[in-house]
Order: sequence, then structure tokens, then C-alpha cells
Amino acid sequence: MSAAQTTAADLPPAKQNTSPGAGAGTGTGTGTGSMGSEPGKAGKTGKAARKGSGATPWLLLAPCLLVIVLVMGYPLFRLVSLSFQSFGKSELWGFKDAQFVGFDNFSKILGDGEFWTVVLRTVVFAAGAVILTMVIGMLIALLLQRVSGWVKALVSIALVASWGMPIIVATAVFKWLFDADYGVLNYLMSKLPGVDMIGHNWFASGPQGLAVIMLLVVWGAVPFVVITLSAGLTQVPKELEEAARLDGAGAWGVFRHVTLPILKPVIVMLTTLSVIWDMGVFPQVFVMRNGNPEAEFQLLTTYSYQQAFVVNDYSGGSAIALVTVVLLLGVVAVYMRQMLKIGEVE
Repeated sequence: MSAAQTTAADLPPAKQNTSPGAGAGTGTGTGTGSMGSEPGKAGKTGKAARKGSGATPWLLLAPCLLVIVLVMGYPLFRLVSLSFQSFGKSELWGFKDAQFVGFDNFSKILGDGEFWTVVLRTVVFAAGAVILTMVIGMLIALLLQRVSGWVKALVSIALVASWGMPIIVATAVFKWLFDADYGVLNYLMSKLPGVDMIGHNWFASGPQGLAVIMLLVVWGAVPFVVITLSAGLTQVPKELEEAARLDGAGAWGVFRHVTLPILKPVIVMLTTLSVIWDMGVFPQVFVMRNGNPEAEFQLLTTYSYQQAFVVNDYSGGSAIALVTVVLLLGVVAVYMRQMLKIGEVE
């Protein structure tokens, strides 16, 4: 029998409500009451859900926040307290009590011309490293979009290998490459017509030596930038690029007006992280100069270390480190502002 031939008589009778006093009027009133109570229950449930959702993120973040407070809270508190004290070798060994000196340590370092020279050198070093990292990383990321699969795989493996190499090992490799007597770079450059680089000491002057260290920093930072930008490039709609080409835009026009705006959040994030990392460079300089960087190689991190652990002026070194933290917080503030602007536009 088909569904069309099925009649109401063939259907099973509806189950009757046999509860006492369940008349027609009563049944209708009960149904209406249950319907009327649903909005109130839904409102209470919604309020409870909103209350729960407000506390849930903090509960999930609590373990991470606790670890951050335990790992960074006390060192940062100790750094701030030392920067406002007179704390040297005598205070370290307990022969004298640390004395509160207010802003004397900050007045001392801010009035020191050498400190401002180190600040300028650090800013120039970080800016050069960030620009090279972002430009080279962008070029490699764009290149990976246009090569075959096996070439892309080989380049990706090489990038991950260089990224995973320990800093000490990478620094030792670069010391060998730029060695004055046995350096591979001097040997290869001397093969060029009219070039004699045998015995050339790249660390005889600060600018050349810092340029070598900058290349080391860039070499270690480029893989992360390339991998991140490659992931971002996959989100660029091909339709927009084709439409721009149809409108007469060249390769640079497509990159400038289509690719770059879409990648802006990623570029802002990578640039900010690169600035923070490159202003905090320490092991590359320290190991490259055999644990005793000369005055021409001092950056804020090594300068703070020298003042604290070489000169034994722990309070002065803490004040320099705190100024560095404040500078980095300024960079983070700029980053947050840019990200909020991008969020408002979107």
C-alpha cells in the first residue's frame, strides 16, 4: 500500500490522557502554561551561561598565568628593587646592607654618554636585522609559491634545520666562516679578480663585526618568518590577484595592492616579534667575542651584563635592564595599537 492510499482510519488511535481531571479545558490550560514558562526558563539559562562564559576563559588561563607569575614575577620584582638600591659586591656577600637610593642609578646611566651610544647602536643593529629579516623572508616566501613541490620541500627542510640549530652551534659555524686565517669567506672572496682577503679580520672594527653578528641573527630568524609568511600567502584569494592583473596591474602592483594589505596583520606581528628578539640579542655577541665584548660591540643586553657581573655594579646593571624592558614595552604598545586598528577596520 502506498503512502497516498493510507487513510486516517489506518493510523493508530492517539493515546488518551487518563489522569484525573484531565479534561479538554484542563489540557489546554496546561499546554499553554508550559509554553508560557519556556521564555522565562530560557532567559535564566542564558544569564547563567553568560556568567559561566565570563569566568571560563580566566579559569582556563589560570595555570598559564600562574606559571608566568612564578617564573617572571619574582625576577622582575627583584630587578625593579635592585635598580632603586645601592647594591654591589659588599651587599652581595652580606658585608653591608643594601640602601635605597631612589632614582640615583637612573640619573647616573641616563647622564652617561656611553649608555646613549650603546642605545643608539642597539637600535641601529635591531633595525638593520629586522629589515633584512623581513625582506629576505618575504622574498623567499614569495619564491616558494612559484617553485615545484620537491624544491619547496627541500627549501622547507633546510629552513627548519637552520631554525632548529642551537645558537651556540650557529655562532661557532659563523666564527669559522669569517675567521681571519682559516675563514671560508675570505678564501672564496680572494678567488675574485683583484680581491685579496686572506688574513682579513672582520672583527677588527665594530661596524664590520656587528654586520657579521647581524647576518648570524638574520640567518637564525629568517626561517620562522618564511614559514609564517608562507602560511599567510595561502590565504590570499587567487581571484583578487587575477582581477588585479586583468585591470593592468603588474607583479609589484598585485603585491602592493592585494597581497600586502591581506598580509598586514601577519607582517605587523612578525615585525614586532623581530624587534623584541633583536633588541634582546645576547648569546650571539657574547660567544662571538669570546665572552668579553669590546666597547664597539656592546649592545644593551651585553652592556647590562658587563655592568652587573664584570664591574659588580648590580644595581646599575639592573637599572639598564629595566630601561631596556621599558623600551620593549613601548614596542609592544605600538604593536597592540596597530592590531586594534586592524581589528576595527575588519
